[in-house]
Amino acid sequence: MSSHFSDKNIALDLVRVTEAGALAAARFFGRGDKNGADGAAVDAMAQAFSALNIKGTVVIGEGEKDKAPMFYTGQNVGSNNGVEYDIAIDPVEGTNAVAYGRPNALAVVGIAKRGCMFSSKSSYYCKKICVGAEAASVIDIDAPIDDNLQKVALALGKDIRDLNVFVLDKPRHTRLIAEIREAGARVHLHSDGDVAGSLMAVDPRCQIDMLVGTGGTPEAVVSACAIRGSGGQMLTKLDPQSEGEYNAILQEGIDVNLVRSIQDLVSTDECYFAATGISEGEILKGVRYEGNYAVTSSLTTRGRTGTIRYIEAWHDRIKLQSMSNLDLY
Repeated sequence: MSSHFSDKNIALDLVRVTEAGALAAARFFGRGDKNGADGAAVDAMAQAFSALNIKGTVVIGEGEKDKAPMFYTGQNVGSNNGVEYDIAIDPVEGTNAVAYGRPNALAVVGIAKRGCMFSSKSSYYCKKICVGAEAASVIDIDAPIDDNLQKVALALGKDIRDLNVFVLDKPRHTRLIAEIREAGARVHLHSDGDVAGSLMAVDPRCQIDMLVGTGGTPEAVVSACAIRGSGGQMLTKLDPQSEGEYNAILQEGIDVNLVRSIQDLVSTDECYFAATGISEGEILKGVRYEGNYAVTSSLTTRGRTGTIRYIEAWHDRIKLQSMSNLDLY
């Protein structure tokens, strides 16, 4: 077994994993069963991972926070041969979006060379501010939001009234939303999906200029794999939502007050990311069915080159179902 890093671009291999998760979860769209969607995606992605010639270890999983079917921390994935990777995975990023028929649900995976991915078993939430390359050097997570808005608008050559800001529609953001509107910027509210929001903030095809607010710490690490190499930036600071979470983080020996950038969350350019749309969204289309085909929309990124690939795949439902455990009818 080899633990040295390979120059092989495995981003396309990862797409097969996220495609499997999206195809499995999509059968639960709008049915009110988020654990059913999660469980189906976990099983499908685990099967797809087994075909990859890697020695992967999950360091970021979602199950512990959501009490859902999960990839657990320390779980081995892949063939257990080849290059060693840290794995950050969210089989259904936006479980409520899938269950209740909302947009922007994704199946996502980020991987990085072993030992290069920030991990905390106890931190579920962190503050985030994320922008694309043009504004990467001007953001400050500790500054008032109106200061950040003014600097980002200036960097983008925009009037602040034309600035589009992604915020999760959560009670904890009531004051933040009011302050953004008072500053004159436009608030785009989304019930779920801050990985999707981070992707929107750095994607030149998307109207979103900035993501701000408190979201998932696991999602921040997954997003860092995606953004690394793009020139964009995301600053984070852990934001425990309970005393128990706060104390558990301290017991891990992790500094709650430290500002962490993308480079701190994923400390190598040798990283890859893949996402496949489950439900329709601004970044990726959701799974749709065209006769005998299931159609998926995916993207991949490679940290070292900054390359982004957008992939549409037409899957023969009969053949794929016969080769896997996927329920495609």
